[in-house]
Amino acid sequence: MTQKKLSIVADENMPYVDQMFAQYGDIKKVNGRTLTAQQLVGVDVLLVRSVTKVNEQLLAQSSIKFVGSATIGTDHIDKDYLERYKISFASAPGCNANAVVEYDISCLSHLLYQSNESLIDKTVAIIGVGNVGKRLARRLGEMGVKVLLNDPPRAEHEPGFHDLEYVLKNADIVALHTPLVTSGPHPSVHLLKSAELAMLKQGAILLNAGRGPAINNQDLLIFLKQRTDVRTVLDVWEHEPVVDPELAGLVSIATPHIAGYSLEGRSMGTYMLKEALCQWLDEPNQSQLEDFLPLPDKANQTLDSGYNPLAIISLVYDPFRDDESLRATLMLSDQPAAFDLLRKNYPIRREFRSLKLHAENASDSAYMDKLGFSVK
Repeated sequence: MTQKKLSIVADENMPYVDQMFAQYGDIKKVNGRTLTAQQLVGVDVLLVRSVTKVNEQLLAQSSIKFVGSATIGTDHIDKDYLERYKISFASAPGCNANAVVEYDISCLSHLLYQSNESLIDKTVAIIGVGNVGKRLARRLGEMGVKVLLNDPPRAEHEPGFHDLEYVLKNADIVALHTPLVTSGPHPSVHLLKSAELAMLKQGAILLNAGRGPAINNQDLLIFLKQRTDVRTVLDVWEHEPVVDPELAGLVSIATPHIAGYSLEGRSMGTYMLKEALCQWLDEPNQSQLEDFLPLPDKANQTLDSGYNPLAIISLVYDPFRDDESLRATLMLSDQPAAFDLLRKNYPIRREFRSLKLHAENASDSAYMDKLGFSVK
């Protein structure tokens, strides 16, 4: 396809969209929630997030040839309409998966440090083995952690999975990363209710950074009142942006749906659309994501003998900062609005690989490398 200057409309909240797409044409940034069909007249490329419903009503008057959604899910896209009118489409599956994995590792590392325990000694059950679950299983496996997998749809045609009861009863840590499935043979809504929660081992950790309704939050509230031995990490809430302050008060780490909100994770969605546009234009992509990101505040660190891995993790991300921010909003009259503002105004958070570590010995180097840091 011969390159020409394109007319591009992009959601104003997509990071680095100007820097990544300026070479391809003129960019107009819009409010994705209020985008109208009139704004797309004469436009070639539309770049959206999940807040924009892309369908016949939006596109009928346009000359759109390429739609990109910087999101994992595509429920907001009428893909049948795009296919019928030969409009190319790209999304960004897994764009923030690495950020969620590191959120999990950070939260678990903090909780286990408080009780003088080690992640290496634990058995971790991962419920939902998609983009995030697979990466989490791989990262933990490389660290030497025993992992149990539960994913009924995948278990139908892949080996290595266990049923839900088995993983709940045998895991020290249970991490939920299921999509939200409301129908069919394997729904995930209220996957964990009173009966399933009761199966958790003494002293277990329950983490949900997938979808809020995967756990019945009312049942969880009752359960945590009775089982004070169980520690819980919730980044997602059944009725968000409404958060039950009583439930949050019983949760060990409570955050406002920001597990995937690293700078790299949020920017990767935009970058993946840039890659897809290059492919559509039949042009090489001559840049890397890192070309567009600023240098991190903490770029280098030396690992002395006897270093504390949690101290290094905390240099990059401390989940208790987000926990504190959320708890400060729980009694506000406009708590749901405050929840959304925490997400909209989320501070810059980098991923482990942004911190360059210089290790004095090979064993330190190997362990931190497996955690995901850049090690020399």
